Amino acid sequence: MQREQGIKEIERTRIIAIVRGVKEQHIVGVADALFEGGVTVMEVTLNTPGALDMIAGLQSHCGERMYIGAGTVLDLDDAKRAVAAGASFIVTPNLDEEVIRWCKAEEIPIFPGAMTPTEIVKAWKAGATAVKVFPSASLGLPYIKELMGPLDHIPMMAVGGVTEGNIKQFLDIGCYGLGIGGSLINLKEIEAGNFAWVKEKAASLLGAARG
Repeated sequence: MQREQGIKEIERTRIIAIVRGVKEQHIVGVADALFEGGVTVMEVTLNTPGALDMIAGLQSHCGERMYIGAGTVLDLDDAKRAVAAGASFIVTPNLDEEVIRWCKAEEIPIFPGAMTPTEIVKAWKAGATAVKVFPSASLGLPYIKELMGPLDHIPMMAVGGVTEGNIKQFLDIGCYGLGIGGSLINLKEIEAGNFAWVKEKAASLLGAARG
């Protein structure tokens, strides 16, 4: 999926599925289940064993219909390896301006992690596509809402703690997107081969997001 189409998919669904700890033999089943449930954007975190091979395989299997990126990218070497494997976008838990500038120069969407107003502004000025407020599960909805007062010109993503019960609240305060991991990518269900669970959860989250 090309950059413009991928960005449109994020803006349409508002959900990025965070795939962490999934075994390589299950990754295609997870991707297909997400797609069938309506979630078309997913990141494979680099601290998942075999992540680079999974990203390459996903691009071959479903890259035309899904937007596949890399998460938990910590530095420039990680970013270059992820892009070489086929990652279409980059997500980081930390603020590394070198990574942001490189991605911007290569025209690769980059969603860096930042916590404080100073970090968020630095990330935006360096060229972030949108800024991932992290750890948003601990900071909570009120914190992000306060940030959006003076920083409403910066698109922000919430990552962590997003469920069917609060997804609409995050969107209503103006979140650009939502990274959803554990509440969508249930490793126990996946290990049991219950990909239908992932499909149903994806559909449920989308339904809740749309009110």
